[in-house]
Amino acid sequence: MRCRLVGGALLVAVTACSSNGITNPPPNTRSQEAAVRQDGTLSPPDSATNAFTYSPEAPVGARLTAEILVTGDATNVQLSAAGLLPDRGYAVHAHTKPCGKTGDDAGPHFQNRVDPQEPSVDPAYANPDNEIWLDLRTDGQGAGKARTSVPFTLSERAPGSFVVHEQPTTATGPGEAGMAGGRVACLTLQR
Repeated sequence: MRCRLVGGALLVAVTACSSNGITNPPPNTRSQEAAVRQDGTLSPPDSATNAFTYSPEAPVGARLTAEILVTGDATNVQLSAAGLLPDRGYAVHAHTKPCGKTGDDAGPHFQNRVDPQEPSVDPAYANPDNEIWLDLRTDGQGAGKARTSVPFTLSERAPGSFVVHEQPTTATGPGEAGMAGGRVACLTLQR
C-alpha cells in the first residue's frame, strides 16, 4: 500500500474497481490529514494480482472500494461494493497480511492492541474498537456501502488486506469473538 505521512497522521484508502491502479484522492482538508487510494477487481486466485475471490459468494468481476481516513486520534473506514450477490450481508475485516492463493494467506485480523493468543477470540482484543470491522449489506443489484470509525490511528503498522467473510455479521461473544465464517474474497493493500 502506498502511504503518506502528513502532519503526523496516516490515511490509507483502498479501492477495488476495474482499473487496478493507485490514485490520489482530492486534496487534503482539515478533516483529512493524508490520503491514498488503490484500485482492483475480484479475480480467481490463479490470475488475481491484488483482489482475490475464493467463492461464488464473491463473484469474479465484483468491485470493492474501501477508504481508510486517519484524522486526529481516530481511523474512519468506508467500504463500498458493486457486483456482489444481491440482498445479503457480508462481514469485512482488516487483516495483517496481503491476500494470496487461499483466504488464510491474509493472516489474522489486524488489531491495534495485539492479542498474544492466536487465533484471537477473546472479546478484550477481538472487538470493533480494537479491530476494523464492517458489516456490508448489498441491495438488489449487489451494491452496498458500510462505514465504521475506530478509536486508534494507523502509523507504523497498517493492515495488509481487507477480507470479505461469508457471514453477514461478526460474532462478539467469548470464544467466538471476531468470527464471521469463511473467507470469500480479499483485497490486498499495496505498500
